[in-house]
Order: sequence, then structure tokens, then C-alpha cells
Amino acid sequence: MAYRISERRREQLARMREAKAIKREAGPAPERSPELPVLRKRIVITDYDFGEVVHTLDLYRTDRIDCFAVHVDGKPWKSRIGMSRILAGLRKSMPRVSAS
Repeated sequence: MAYRISERRREQLARMREAKAIKREAGPAPERSPELPVLRKRIVITDYDFGEVVHTLDLYRTDRIDCFAVHVDGKPWKSRIGMSRILAGLRKSMPRVSAS
């Protein structure tokens, strides 16, 4: 069941929205963030379990601020992926090794 809003309340909400818009327009314009570099992050993994093996993950800028184009050891892996999925893929790709 939908709520019924009285005409008086509807007018009050309209005035509140109008006042908020006026206040927003009167203030300074928001500052634009600086242009991000093409190479945003680099993750270097050195594995000493079976000799010294080094892997490099390069995370490049995409059209979304929270996603990356990932290259592993210079080869493309994913074109647009978030940090959580990058770390999940990294965790799954590392083999388990017996402690003894």
C-alpha cells in the first residue's frame, strides 16, 4: 500500500528541494580530480618455494575509476576487473605447498 502525502507536505518537500538546489548552485563548483596515470598500480610477487620466480601484475587505467586492465608478466589477462577479483584470481593461482 502506498503512502498518501498531503498537499501541504508535497508543497513543503518541493520548497525543500528548491532551497537545496539554490544552495548547491550558489556554492563553488566541485574541483575536478587530476587525470590518472595510465599505469595505476604494479604488484610484484616473488615466490621462493621452488627457486626464485618473479611475477608482475600491471594494473592500467580504464574508463571506470575502480576497475583496471590487468597485464600479467606483460601479457593481457583481463580488460576490466576490480581489485577484489584481481586478488581472488591471485589467491586461486598460487598453489598450496605442504608445510613439512
